[in-house]
Amino acid sequence: MAWSTRQLAEIAGTTVKAVRHYHEIGLLDEPARRSNGYKQYETAHLVRLLQIKRLSGLGVPLAQIASMGRADQDPDEALRVLDSELEATITRLQRVRAELAVILRHRAPADLPAGFSAVAGELSDVDRSMLMIYAQVFDDDAMDALRTMMHEQPATDTDDEFQALTADADLTTRQALAERIAPLLRDQLTAYPALGEAESHSLHGPGRTESAIVPALRELYNPAQLEVLYRAHLIVTGETDERLEAGTPRPDPDGRTTR
Repeated sequence: MAWSTRQLAEIAGTTVKAVRHYHEIGLLDEPARRSNGYKQYETAHLVRLLQIKRLSGLGVPLAQIASMGRADQDPDEALRVLDSELEATITRLQRVRAELAVILRHRAPADLPAGFSAVAGELSDVDRSMLMIYAQVFDDDAMDALRTMMHEQPATDTDDEFQALTADADLTTRQALAERIAPLLRDQLTAYPALGEAESHSLHGPGRTESAIVPALRELYNPAQLEVLYRAHLIVTGETDERLEAGTPRPDPDGRTTR
């Protein structure tokens, strides 16, 4: 008994197109032909086709099925590799599902880095943008410190005042706000030292980190806000800048400030 391509495909529960594709890529041998040119598939072809279908259904790539050889050869190693890959995929999918559950529970933006969904409601558009950039340039320790800080120290009225500060704010307003921010900044750096150690927590080196963060700060914050951050930094470090004392604004983001 010999089968045509259509009959073989029907018995195997696949399609004629699939059978022809397996021929093209060398997975299934071409059968002999009758005098009229029609193919004559034998039992060996059916067994091989069923083997291909079974392994493909298990997730083995067709290229790997070819390297596994015929049914009488041991496929254990290839299957162990596949099992390891599936385990990694399942772990990743379980992590993604857990993250999606948190995102849905808090109705948070999906683009936030993992772990920040619970505080999404307190974040401004600028906060969200900077968080996304931070996640690309700082290591897990720095991001964990930032995540913990934002969970343990919710935004304050001072944060809101800073967000609302306009570019034309006068010198008295800028200095007063910096003096209110400085203690908060000092407490944050004491409680979460990784936030003040940008260089040691950079994923790609300080130069690349600075090249990503500084332009973003300058674009996302107005000059008055940048100056307030710089003044707060000077207060915390005990440094001085004669240009500021002379009344010349000098916004100078260094990437170490927080919200």
